[in-house]
Amino acid sequence: MDYRKIFEVKPGKKVDLNKIDPDFTDDFAGKKDAAELVEKNSALLKQLQYELYAENRQSLLIILQAMDAGGKDGTINHVLAPMNPQGCRVQNFKVPSSEEASHDFLWRVHRAAPKNGEVVIFNRSHYEDVLVVRVHDLVPKTVWRQRYDYINDFERMLAGHNTRIVKFFLHISKEEQLKRFEERLDQKDKHWKISAADYKERQFWDDYQKAFEDALTNCTTEFAPWYVIPANQKWFRNLAVSQILIETLQDMKMKMPEPTVDIDEIRKLAAAEWKKIKK
Repeated sequence: MDYRKIFEVKPGKKVDLNKIDPDFTDDFAGKKDAAELVEKNSALLKQLQYELYAENRQSLLIILQAMDAGGKDGTINHVLAPMNPQGCRVQNFKVPSSEEASHDFLWRVHRAAPKNGEVVIFNRSHYEDVLVVRVHDLVPKTVWRQRYDYINDFERMLAGHNTRIVKFFLHISKEEQLKRFEERLDQKDKHWKISAADYKERQFWDDYQKAFEDALTNCTTEFAPWYVIPANQKWFRNLAVSQILIETLQDMKMKMPEPTVDIDEIRKLAAAEWKKIKK
């Protein structure tokens, strides 16, 4: 199935998250049924990222957004970990520093954008400036509404400089979020990820869903599409994200660079060195 086609938010179409099933798993019966394809996708992603790095003419920006416990870290660990860290970087965005806050909201984001040959994953992103600031009324509506246009212009500029942009909203249910919070309470190595604020934020669930819907609707474009990924089932989330990334990278039609040396001459030098060793 073409996951880009079925999960993409089409420009001009209003998003209603209530109509998108977060438990959707296509025709797969379960995790084991998809395991072979997930493994195959991981190997292919590694190869495609190598080609992007070697070509050094294009870049890929992956944006991950979700409700708390939506699976951003898990997606990075399971789908993107096979990539070579020489050409892959994860960037997260926390509360702006005093320096960052003294600039426009996109200043710190532009600094983190990928360079040629690089894959960069934004774990949260500039979209926080039309999400959390809206839900908690940190800036006036006249301010955050204008940011949709700023974001589209910013992403258009990146796309015009050979950066392919892919944006994923990892869609989980309110019940699944609570279940994952409970799992964090039960696992000592995940206690650091849980706080009382996580539960307090749940009272704003509907407000966040509306904010996400408007961001997805207003900021999906042909050059920087949004994909809503059903993410209650982690294994299917991994499969869908990897499949979309593979198809995106293949569309970029990377070309391995031509050698800068005379390969035949290098072979002769190598043969001479082996001769010395054998003596």
